[in-house]
Amino acid sequence: MRRRDFIALFTGGTIAWPLTARTQPIKRIPRVGVLWHAGSAQEEEVYLSVLTKAFSDLGYVDGKSIQLEHRFPAEQPERFRAFAREFVESKVDAIIAVNTPGAKEAQQATKTIPIVVVIDPDPVRNGFVESLAKPGGNVTGLSLMSGEVTGKRIALLKELVPKLSRMAILLDPRDPTARHLRRVYENAAVPLGVTTQVFEATTHDEIELAFAAISRDGFDGAALVGSMLFNERVQVGSSALKHKMPTLTVIAEMVPHGVLLSYGQDFPDFFRRSASYIDKILKGARPADLPVEQPTRFKLVINSKAAKALGLTIPPTLLAVADEVID
Repeated sequence: MRRRDFIALFTGGTIAWPLTARTQPIKRIPRVGVLWHAGSAQEEEVYLSVLTKAFSDLGYVDGKSIQLEHRFPAEQPERFRAFAREFVESKVDAIIAVNTPGAKEAQQATKTIPIVVVIDPDPVRNGFVESLAKPGGNVTGLSLMSGEVTGKRIALLKELVPKLSRMAILLDPRDPTARHLRRVYENAAVPLGVTTQVFEATTHDEIELAFAAISRDGFDGAALVGSMLFNERVQVGSSALKHKMPTLTVIAEMVPHGVLLSYGQDFPDFFRRSASYIDKILKGARPADLPVEQPTRFKLVINSKAAKALGLTIPPTLLAVADEVID
């Protein structure tokens, strides 16, 4: 091209610049690591679907305006640790730690990436936050307030099982909350005239063995403690009914599988609220400034089918106050 032709093109015409030069930079979507506790999405579906919908209700589209990266450690400490480190090394924008083991590993892996804890009995006692009102670090989230209502939970079981005087506490000793919650149950049972004894289970098969021992030793009921038992809720309910053992839990989602009674927090609501924390953080809020939230309501759920199988009659007073009765 001659020089005067090029000048004419530049001053009076239009230069067809390459497309890449005119394209706007692609906006990076935020990535949120979700550290669950069970071994698969199927096992976590009851809460995973709630969390996904909560983000959708806030206007997020997974894969388009947010990237939710789910990891399932199957209650294995080394996998909690590996997944937490993976999130940190890949520089996610925030981490949702579903339970205490995940929160501990995430907190050890990073002091800068925001962490939202969903299910923990006492974030202050466990060292995640300085106080509920002022977390002070990179961790915030929700508190179960487990200890405060344990006495009420046992009292409700005693209404359903009037002869309750000896109660087993079935737990997974590997769970970092087990020791604390064991003491909570032991202390809460004393004023109600109920003695307790701990039984342990760490695997699917050990659950059946534990219930066989609890029944053989003449216990009147059993309190269920820990996320492993939630993961194995089908086996827990089946073994409890097989051995004619009334069972008590904090998790309503265990009751349809054969557990007799639950009284506790609205866990689906906890997952919805955790999405709100992430929304605030992605919009610029600091975890240190976001107070830890406590339960706004407690639910009583009774399994009337299990009660019939156990030869128990549900008092009308309990039916009147139950949030849900499963037939």
